[in-house]
Amino acid sequence: MFTTHRHRSILYLKALTFPPTSNPNPNFHHFCTTSSNSTPFPVSYLIHNLGFSPQLASKLSSTYSLRFKTNQNPDLVLNFFRTHGLSDSQLRHMIAKAPWLLSCDPFKRVLPKFQFFLSKGASTSDIVNLVTKCPAILSPSLENHIVPTYEFLSRFLQSHKDIVAYAIQNHVLFSRHNVSRNVRMLIESGVPESSISRLLRMNSKVLNSTKGLLKLVEEVKELGFNPSHSHFSIALHAKRTVLEARWKEKVDAFKKWGWSDEDVLEAFRKHPHCMLASVDKINIIMNFWVNQLGWDAMAIANVPRILGASMERKIIPRSSVLQYLLKNGLLKEKASLTSPFLVGDETFIEKYIMPFKEDSSYLVKLYEEKLNLAQDKDNKDGMI
Repeated sequence: MFTTHRHRSILYLKALTFPPTSNPNPNFHHFCTTSSNSTPFPVSYLIHNLGFSPQLASKLSSTYSLRFKTNQNPDLVLNFFRTHGLSDSQLRHMIAKAPWLLSCDPFKRVLPKFQFFLSKGASTSDIVNLVTKCPAILSPSLENHIVPTYEFLSRFLQSHKDIVAYAIQNHVLFSRHNVSRNVRMLIESGVPESSISRLLRMNSKVLNSTKGLLKLVEEVKELGFNPSHSHFSIALHAKRTVLEARWKEKVDAFKKWGWSDEDVLEAFRKHPHCMLASVDKINIIMNFWVNQLGWDAMAIANVPRILGASMERKIIPRSSVLQYLLKNGLLKEKASLTSPFLVGDETFIEKYIMPFKEDSSYLVKLYEEKLNLAQDKDNKDGMI
C-alpha cells in the first residue's frame, strides 16, 4: 500500500530537529471543511482558521489569487510552521503578509531555507523572527538568490553571526536584489569595502535604495567628499536618511547660532555625522555652549564632532572641569576649548585633571559628581 502524501508529511515533521511548541490555543482553530455558497473557501478558511476579519480575508484572497479548495494543504502549512516554533499570533502576522504560503509545499519551499540558515549558525528563534518580520524571504530561490546573497555578504561581514544578525535587522535583504546591486555600484564608484561594511552594520537605507543611488553618489562627490574616504559613506547615509525638509530645519538651527550656509557645509564635510543629530540636540548643545558656558559658537563649527557627544556623560562633566581651570587661571591663554571633548576618558583625566596636583582631588570629585548625575539619569530612563 502506498503511503499518502499527508502521512509522509506527518512522519517527516516528527523527524525534524526543531523543538515543538506547546499545544496551540484551542480557541484559535475551528478547521474549515466546508464553505457556504456565497463565501469562497479560501476566504472562509482565513476567517475560521486564522481569525481574520471577513474584509481582510476577502482582500487577501483576491489580491493573492488564493485557489485552494480543501483544508489539506493549508493545514499542513500551519502545522509545519507551528512545529518550527511560530505561535498563533506570529502565524496570523506572517500569513497576513504572505497568504500564498498556504498553497505551497513547505517541505520543498521552506524547509531547505530553514536548514540553510541553521547551518550558518542561526537559532530557531532567529529564523522565527526572520520569517515573521519578512515572510517574503521564503519566496526567492535558495540556490539562485539566498545562497549567492549570503556569500556576497560574507565579503563584508566577517562572521556568520554578523550576517545572520544583519539579515534579521534588514529582513528584506534576502527577498530583494537591491542590496547586492547597490553594493556593486558603490564599489565601482570607488567606495572601499571597509566603508560598505560600515553601511551594512549601520543598516543604512543607502543599500536598500531602489533608485537614485548613483545620482546621490554624484551629489556627495560634488560636495567635496572622496569616495575612498570613510566620511563618504557617512555623508551618503546622512543625505539618504535625512529628508530635504528636515535637512533645511537643521541648517536653519545652525544659522540661528550664527553659522553661515558655508559654515554648515564645511562642518558637514569635516564630520558628516553632524547632520544626523536631531534639531533638539543641536539647539541643546549650542545653547549650553554659548549661553551657559559663554563660549564661541564657531568653535563647534570648526570641530563639529562635539555635536555627537553626550551632554550628560561628556559635555557637562568636562566643561565643569574646564570652567574651574579657566576661572583659576590654570589653562594656557590660547588653550583649545574643543580638544578636551575629543579625547578618551583616561586621556582627559591625565591631561586636564592630574597635572594640577593642588586641585586634582577637587577636580576628580567635581568630575565624578557630574558623571554620577548622568548615570542616575540613565538608570531612571531605563526604568521608564
